[in-house]
Amino acid sequence: MQKICIVFDRLRTEEKLLQTQASEMGFETSMIDAKITRFDTESKRSDYEFGDVVLERCISYYRGLHFTACLEFLDTPVINSFDVANVCGNKMITSMLLKKNNIPTPKTYFSFTAESAMEHFEKVGYPLVIKPIIGSWGRSVMPIKDKDTADAIIENRQVTDGPQDRIYYLQEMIDRPPRDIRVITVGDQPIAAMYRKSSGGFKTNIALGADPEICEITNEIEDLCVKASKAVGGGILGIDLMEDK
Repeated sequence: MQKICIVFDRLRTEEKLLQTQASEMGFETSMIDAKITRFDTESKRSDYEFGDVVLERCISYYRGLHFTACLEFLDTPVINSFDVANVCGNKMITSMLLKKNNIPTPKTYFSFTAESAMEHFEKVGYPLVIKPIIGSWGRSVMPIKDKDTADAIIENRQVTDGPQDRIYYLQEMIDRPPRDIRVITVGDQPIAAMYRKSSGGFKTNIALGADPEICEITNEIEDLCVKASKAVGGGILGIDLMEDK
């Protein structure tokens, strides 16, 4: 019997459901808390009970990424791989790969100083959306509609200690309905999709109150998601799509 190990740093309903479903499908399962697991350069795979494959489910991106590196150091299969997690956790790298593979994506601007970022605003105009290159749940994602707002946000970034705040990631604002589409892919194939309908604001994150609704996987959605998954290396992914008006 194959054994699946689920690694977590906060045990949520989702991890419990995954364990239950895997058990019902005939797999042996185990749970390991990343926060209390230790490695060293002499560690061996036989020192742990990771089973045949690990499903990495840490909420903390950096914890999960580096835990994955340790697993691969031990030659332990893990989903997603370090390379995929590293790419998908970084919006800048993801945007580049999508564009390089001819996948429709908003025009995105990168700069590495406050002055260069302001030059983008002056050249391109408003509105633009500013995002942290690493982050989730819609945190620090803001539409910037005028110079006063841009000045305030850029000034605030200059006084923080976060290294990410020295990298400016700006995107064109797409004229879209107040919703987006989240598609789950496994092995490059979409298996489920939902609309995330805004509760009134700019963001469509479920964590911020957006309403989910089942979305049919059309041929267009399937084609885009297969291409996007292959572009970033595959695995188990959440791919976000926008409809323009």
